[in-house]
Amino acid sequence: MKIVISILGLLLSAVAATAQTKVEKVVPTKASGDGITYSLPVTSFVVGAEITKVTVKAGPYYRYAERYLGIKDVATEDAVYYELGKVTLTSKGVPDPENTYKIEFKQKTVAPFAYLTPEGLLCAINDVYVMEEQAQEPDTEKGKANIPPSSSVYTEELLMAGSVARQAEVAAKQIYHLRESRTDILTGDADNLPPDGEAMKIVISKLEEQEKALTALFTGSETRETIWFDVSILPEDELEREVLFRFSSKLGILDADDLGGEPVYINLTALERAPELDPKEAEKKAKSSKGIVYNVPGRARVEIIRNNKTLVKKDVPVVQFGTQEMLVPVLLEDKKEPVKVIFYPETGAIRQITK
Repeated sequence: MKIVISILGLLLSAVAATAQTKVEKVVPTKASGDGITYSLPVTSFVVGAEITKVTVKAGPYYRYAERYLGIKDVATEDAVYYELGKVTLTSKGVPDPENTYKIEFKQKTVAPFAYLTPEGLLCAINDVYVMEEQAQEPDTEKGKANIPPSSSVYTEELLMAGSVARQAEVAAKQIYHLRESRTDILTGDADNLPPDGEAMKIVISKLEEQEKALTALFTGSETRETIWFDVSILPEDELEREVLFRFSSKLGILDADDLGGEPVYINLTALERAPELDPKEAEKKAKSSKGIVYNVPGRARVEIIRNNKTLVKKDVPVVQFGTQEMLVPVLLEDKKEPVKVIFYPETGAIRQITK
């Protein structure tokens, strides 16, 4: 699933300032004053898989395909099977309920304005946030690789042929006759040629459609329906051969705990991880949280694997392996040159700081 972030702008009125903007971590049981509440995100992953359902129908004359048409590889029975196509990986920011903050604006404070996502993730302060263009989620496709023959191919001669063997012989003769007619038109040997190029295209197209429909009586038909399957995962730490889902050529996509299919794994390996603080340092840092808190993500390598083959391999920022820092609110309250800050909503990291 590709990420499309809709931005909701919240403009907070600015008045003359003497008091400093207050920022504090939200406590659910504590009454909130006038201000804006935002959450920092944690990193989740969305894995998309292209699944194609193939439905095969055997032709009624498949036994005679090699004898009359010289075709050996044909469908001999009806079947349904599935194919696993393209696999994609997208990282997405999900609001972290344990890291929600309130920017409280007191009276006579020059309050910055902020843009949030509908989920409450911070996008920008003192500046308009422009949503980056995102790739669209692949559309569900329904295609036909080989159209089943319609009843129109059953001519009177074919229906009156009697036995299946005789019907196959008549159908084969019709195929060869159509091929000869097409060749005569293309070479100019036909008695009645189409009047112009456009008419010739139409006639040739009709002849080819009839030939394909008759040939399908021998080779069989195949229809293909493609859909996209998405699975989301929210890791707490590194992952090693975590089963995302299972895939079966007979059953398609299966749950991770369904042993009826082959597992598709995800590996998550930290490449850059913020050093852990000892309890005293962590407590001191938490008490000093009087600024605009933002994330400094770590980095990790993500791999999607099936049958020991890597389907996707990416290095991406991951909030869970990073740390948090703060912007001093007074920097945002300069009436002449207020600081403008743009964030990455999906990670909570600073993208740009300008005046």
